[in-house]
Amino acid sequence: MTVATVLKDAEDRMSKSMDALHHHLGAIRTGRANPAMVEDLQVEAYGSVMPLNQLASISAPEARMLVIQPWDKGSMKAIEKAIMISELGITPNNDGVVIRLAIPMLTEERRKQMVKQVHTHVEESKVSVRNIRRDAIQQFKQLVTDKEISEDEEKRAHDQLETLTKKYVEMSEGIGKDKEAEVLEV
Repeated sequence: MTVATVLKDAEDRMSKSMDALHHHLGAIRTGRANPAMVEDLQVEAYGSVMPLNQLASISAPEARMLVIQPWDKGSMKAIEKAIMISELGITPNNDGVVIRLAIPMLTEERRKQMVKQVHTHVEESKVSVRNIRRDAIQQFKQLVTDKEISEDEEKRAHDQLETLTKKYVEMSEGIGKDKEAEVLEV
């Protein structure tokens, strides 16, 4: 193992952490219809629990409307039930062919709750990046212990890792600020 491989692994893991942050923030309702709001909704169908995106196509034909078109009409009731018990707070409208979800305007109080969710996800992302940094630092120390690198090389690698960590922490804060602005937009 070399310093370069440890840094590359850390950067890959930090990048995946940002992808996860994007995914989590995509599921937060902003007042605009977004298929990500429901695609991971767990639906009990065919004797097992599956995400909604495996049972139906989800589209947003209008800014305030989601349309869910099940591939099998027999799963309509299960999808409706999953939407009703979810935290979305939206009542589905079933016409026998598709399920429509009218996205209501967010109240000021609900927007503040959403912003708190955004902050929670951003903080979790930053903790994840810092944990990756901690793991890499331990790997550097092990390389020094095994006499594969000198202490000077460890110091340089540590500086590179700090730069990388700072970049990803700032990136997660930027992603969070963008989502916060989107949530607060009326």
